[in-house]
Amino acid sequence: MNFDTNLILSIMPELARAFGVTMLTWVAGVIGAALLGFLVAVARRYGSRWLGYPLRLCVEVIRGTPFLIQLFLLYYGGPFIGLSLEPIPAGLLGLTVYGAAYFSEIFRAGFEAVPPGHVEAAECVGLNRRQIIQRILIPEMTMLVLPASVNMAIILLKETAVLSIITVPELTLVISAIGSQQYAFVESLFLLALFYWGLVELAGRLGRYMEARFSKYRFVTA
Repeated sequence: MNFDTNLILSIMPELARAFGVTMLTWVAGVIGAALLGFLVAVARRYGSRWLGYPLRLCVEVIRGTPFLIQLFLLYYGGPFIGLSLEPIPAGLLGLTVYGAAYFSEIFRAGFEAVPPGHVEAAECVGLNRRQIIQRILIPEMTMLVLPASVNMAIILLKETAVLSIITVPELTLVISAIGSQQYAFVESLFLLALFYWGLVELAGRLGRYMEARFSKYRFVTA
């Protein structure tokens, strides 16, 4: 079985489009998951019990079931409850909800890791709950959860490959289809691994840069 470099060059336009879809679903999914996860974490920490218990149950269910099963239920089972989505919107929604469950736990742990004395000091000077969240909890929590958040973003990047199961035209679906059509399984699998390795490395380096850049804002606990 030979490695055909000419085949790789000939499919570059298709790979470029698939790469764009992968980046779109990843970036939009991470942003949506982080925002939704943050709102869930705040609601669970500062909301009433009638809101906190259902949110906790939803988080546990999402974290306790495979992403593949959730996608199947959303895309193929959604029409039974009146939710009919195209592949890309369904993939984005599934990735957002799945990631939000994990981000909410990351942010919840970050809130709890902020020294209580900082919050008490803010209360002493007359800051209300919204101001405490904006000026104390969010800045300090951000530094604490940055490594875990970067790791979660990398996990969601690799989970975009699962979107191929609902025919989202991202890298895994397109490259696998080309490999099957051309009987070029070595080239297709090599390209797929190379693309994801490069994206993971890029995300990891960006995360380390952000940690180094914002480390000067780390608070002192002593």
